[in-house]
Amino acid sequence: MQRFLVKYFTSNPASKTRCLPMVLSSFSHYSVIHMVVNMYVLWTFSSGIVSLLGREQFLALYLSGGVISTFVSYVFKTATGRLGPSLGASGSIMTVLAAVCTKIPEAKLGIVLLPVISFSAGNALKALVALDIAGLLLGWRFFDHAAHLGGALFGVWYIGYGHELIWRKREPLIKFWHELRNMSPGRPGPGGGGG
Repeated sequence: MQRFLVKYFTSNPASKTRCLPMVLSSFSHYSVIHMVVNMYVLWTFSSGIVSLLGREQFLALYLSGGVISTFVSYVFKTATGRLGPSLGASGSIMTVLAAVCTKIPEAKLGIVLLPVISFSAGNALKALVALDIAGLLLGWRFFDHAAHLGGALFGVWYIGYGHELIWRKREPLIKFWHELRNMSPGRPGPGGGGG
């Protein structure tokens, strides 16, 4: 299984398989701790954005964030010659986190083990982006800082512009899907006439 997992569940611009791992690498992690931390952050921020955007739009934002953040990582790795594998949901999660922090910048956040410290969501996003920029400039390799920045920038862009440019055009299709999904037997379908 290791060869299969490395081929399809880690993103690497030097790999022969480039497209599918851009999505699938968002569902693999280095360790249990890596997964637990990512899932905790996702769980913390996802309920707020799901209530604002809806489940379908959240899923589209999360998956698109994974692909865009991986693409930014590919570009950075190729430009710097630091080719190597990446995996994890952090790019997608940074998209979600940035979307929440952009949509509700005045929300109060805190650190789990330090409950007396609180800060605004807007300031948290600025600090995370500054940390990832420093990581890129100083060559830190603990995280994929390019993927984090790509995810964060996509989340900010989506809330500012993407929602109107992309999602609004798909709302009629989503409404139709909801009508189909919620139809009960014997009730007329969308558009009137019965079965």
